[in-house]
Amino acid sequence: MNKECPIANLTKQHKISLRELSRLSDVRHVALSELSNGKRENMNFSHIVRIADALNIEDIREIIDLVEDNQEE
Repeated sequence: MNKECPIANLTKQHKISLRELSRLSDVRHVALSELSNGKRENMNFSHIVRIADALNIEDIREIIDLVEDNQEE
């Protein structure tokens, strides 16, 4: 199942482009594009905070899906 990325949803909801989100959040456009296109699955926490601040989001679950890592070392 191909679930749409939260970043893609956010840009639609806030009616802004990835480039504008990049400018507002000071997160590289390439990183946002890779997240939006499913080429990247993880994100630096500081980027999440900057995106949340740029879009006035209080609950980071609007930006990311928290998943448990069950890998054993």
